[in-house]
Amino acid sequence: MPEVRQFSTAIGGKTITIETGKVAGQADGAVTLRQADTLLLAAATMAKGPREGIDFFPLSVDYEERLYAGGRIPGSFFRREGRPSEAAILTARLTDRPLRPLFPKDMRNDVQVILYALSSDGETQIDVLAINGASAALTISDIPFFGPVGALRVGRVAGAFVFNPTYQETQVSDLDLRIAGTKDAILMVECGAGEVDEKIMVEALEAGHRAMQPIIELQEEMRREVGREKRTYPPFSLKEETLEAVRSRVSDRLNEVLAMPHGKADQNLAIGLLEEEVKSALVTPNGPAAEDVSMAFNSLYKAEVRYRILNKSVRTDGRGMRQVRPITAEVDFSPRAHGSGLFTRGETQVLTLATLGMPRERQELDGLSPIEEKHYMHHYNFPPFSVGETRPLRGTSRRDVGHGALAERALVPVLPPESEFPYTMRLVSEVLSSNGSTSMASVCGSTLALLDTGVPIRAPVAGIAMGLVKEGERYAILTDIQGVEDALGDMDFKVAGTRKGITALQMDIKIKGLTPQILSEALEQARQARLEILDKIDACMPAPRPSLKPHAPSLMILKIDPEKIGAVIGPGGKMIRSIQEKTGARIDIEDDGTVFIAAENGPSAAQAKQLVEGLTEEAVVGRIYTGRVVRTTDFGAFVEILPNVDGMVHISQLDSQHIEKVEDVAKLGDEITVMVTNIDHDGKIRLSRQAVLEGWTPEEAMQHDRPSGRRPGGSGGRSGPGGRPGSGHRDSGSQNRRR
Repeated sequence: MPEVRQFSTAIGGKTITIETGKVAGQADGAVTLRQADTLLLAAATMAKGPREGIDFFPLSVDYEERLYAGGRIPGSFFRREGRPSEAAILTARLTDRPLRPLFPKDMRNDVQVILYALSSDGETQIDVLAINGASAALTISDIPFFGPVGALRVGRVAGAFVFNPTYQETQVSDLDLRIAGTKDAILMVECGAGEVDEKIMVEALEAGHRAMQPIIELQEEMRREVGREKRTYPPFSLKEETLEAVRSRVSDRLNEVLAMPHGKADQNLAIGLLEEEVKSALVTPNGPAAEDVSMAFNSLYKAEVRYRILNKSVRTDGRGMRQVRPITAEVDFSPRAHGSGLFTRGETQVLTLATLGMPRERQELDGLSPIEEKHYMHHYNFPPFSVGETRPLRGTSRRDVGHGALAERALVPVLPPESEFPYTMRLVSEVLSSNGSTSMASVCGSTLALLDTGVPIRAPVAGIAMGLVKEGERYAILTDIQGVEDALGDMDFKVAGTRKGITALQMDIKIKGLTPQILSEALEQARQARLEILDKIDACMPAPRPSLKPHAPSLMILKIDPEKIGAVIGPGGKMIRSIQEKTGARIDIEDDGTVFIAAENGPSAAQAKQLVEGLTEEAVVGRIYTGRVVRTTDFGAFVEILPNVDGMVHISQLDSQHIEKVEDVAKLGDEITVMVTNIDHDGKIRLSRQAVLEGWTPEEAMQHDRPSGRRPGGSGGRSGPGGRPGSGHRDSGSQNRRR
């Protein structure tokens, strides 16, 4: 067994300890990483040989979220973890992105990194720790890797940066920035922010890069002391003669094709025909293989696109470096959806549709985070027809989850508080056509859909994707990248925000890091483009609709005494079901007595509200009620003046004149109008019909009220929550009660 070694450092005043040599001994590299009571396992393994027939490096990163880490049993039928949660998928993607650029580009051996959460304290956020754990496992392994990578989270509380904040600290932070990098440069950025301006964002990036250096130095120490010698691998390379043969045939023709601005389909067709022409000429029994010719062609195509951008400032569609493609914006696209927005930028088109629901339709989160639910959801779908392809529909991909989460994060800072707008909101972005930056088009489509729905967002949000082509010290930053520039460039930098500042940020790169200078320039260029897009959104929909769309549910809120929840629900839910069936409304009741009533129209919601209020309303002295006679005795009648609340009218108070029998005026089931003249300390209610006939005040009615001659059971009335503990005893049946 190898020697067990521990290495520790601190970030943001919090100790991080990495241990190796104790577990997972057959992996090529394995560590556990601990901060407070959160513990992760990271294991990295590489295949013995290369995978044949591929032109990319096959890396897979998986994060497995085990609920035992939080001392919980999964809530599923099988009581075990199923498919990865959204949070687990996002953590895996977050870990993958900074690692991928640091492997040899000519390696084709499969590399797999698997991470487990073994313990979670409910305070320490796991995602950035996963990046550090994966990097440490790779760094000490024999897998070729140009790391290490450091990662941390930057928050900003009361204007001061906080490193690796807890969940609780993040709740009061206007910045949630996750950043990863090497000793010299930044590799990955993922951020949600409360309209933070570009200057503060750059300061946060620089501060975060400085603060991550201790974890990088710790991994370098581990490599020196326990690291294994890096393994050799068969490098993939194209034969020079194949490259030359392809170059000699396509160089001029490639220039001709790229010199004529095309749409995506036309350009793909022209490039595809040229590639097939070259393959037909060069692929022979004694010549290069078809896949080698294709790889050589694509390599030359990439080099030519990048050369034209860097040396001629010419993009494949003829735009300038800072030019945004033509934009159109439209709302009210779907006649039945609660809101819809159609956003088109060049050949990228996204339709976002909004649905409003009840609070009980919030998404329940069954993970290690202390956040248990969310009331705003954004889902993203990318069908094959959007890129002119055919493929089976296999459900939501990791990419779809990531793009949906980014667009969701961009809109959260401008949503109204739940106390003001308690609806559950689900937005779905359907990509109808794609030529780059569909996630940012989803942000714009979501803004339009929310405005169309009538959601009172604080400000519209727009998003733009920035690109980069960098060779040595020379670079060009591209605004509004299209698909080919994403595929052949070095960076995909997505920025979303309002006119005031940034709400979401995501950066992926294919090179070994970016300087703060390049990031600063990209942010400023993105800000200018964002303002241009916001002008288009404002021209389409300058403000939220003043009221919700006709098909959106009407939601009313009222507050009742928590002690009376049982009266509204009724035995076995009888009362609440009755109200819902009678009105067509849906009713949710929170433990604090907040009642949410939703219906397809206002009158139904109002009727349901009236019925709920009737079940919880208290009788008031001096108020006149029309009620039903529910019991008669020789000395008076009991009248139900509110649902399940009745009081007693003495025979002397039933009429202006003397009557011999109660039934002369009030028979069982009759409706009579009465005034509440008194409620005693036991809650017994005294009523008078004579006070209504004579126009008396409650005091005058009590002066004319004769002694009741109460029997031992008591002839007064009682009001109390029926069916709940403490509702009072029931004697001979003559007492009034909430029934």
